Amino acid sequence: MRLFAAVLPPGKATDELAGVVDRLAHLPGADALRWTSRPGWHFTLAFMGEVDEELLPDLHERLARAAHRTAPFPLRLHGGGHFGRRALWVGAAGGLDELRLLAERADAAARRAGVAMDEHRRYQAHLTIARARVDTDLRPFLDVLAPFEGSRWQVGELALVRSRLPVSGVPGEQPRYEKVGAWPLGGAG
Repeated sequence: MRLFAAVLPPGKATDELAGVVDRLAHLPGADALRWTSRPGWHFTLAFMGEVDEELLPDLHERLARAAHRTAPFPLRLHGGGHFGRRALWVGAAGGLDELRLLAERADAAARRAGVAMDEHRRYQAHLTIARARVDTDLRPFLDVLAPFEGSRWQVGELALVRSRLPVSGVPGEQPRYEKVGAWPLGGAG
């Protein structure tokens, strides 16, 4: 199954984000972007790709340890950015060092469980809100995102999420995400 470790923003944070994404989706040129839907809004910590089911018990145990070793921390959605001219994202503020540490621990847990991980890169906190198939001028969208400040929340959980890619071929179909595991941070309950 296709898996990734993530931090999932709470409902209040996604409600606030939905308001700004709705404004972005009405800007000129917005139809050139494929907007991610609310169920797809997450901070990926460690993308694992296809994971053999026999690795899951060890993976779950190691992710639980990674979560337990990380104290809960504050986070909020903040501003925005882009990767090249094809991906638009919302950033984070607050406990970025703790978020980065949790990402490193989730990555290490997957590697130690035998998951074949891609090369390790420095973690960049981002929540993807739109993608383009071709190079697109993202500046008008970034201008709207720049002042965005979401409410603070306490990250208290590390989630393991299954991603099911679209298979119907219907334009605009979104991947489906299912939380298949979750562990409290630092014993938070």
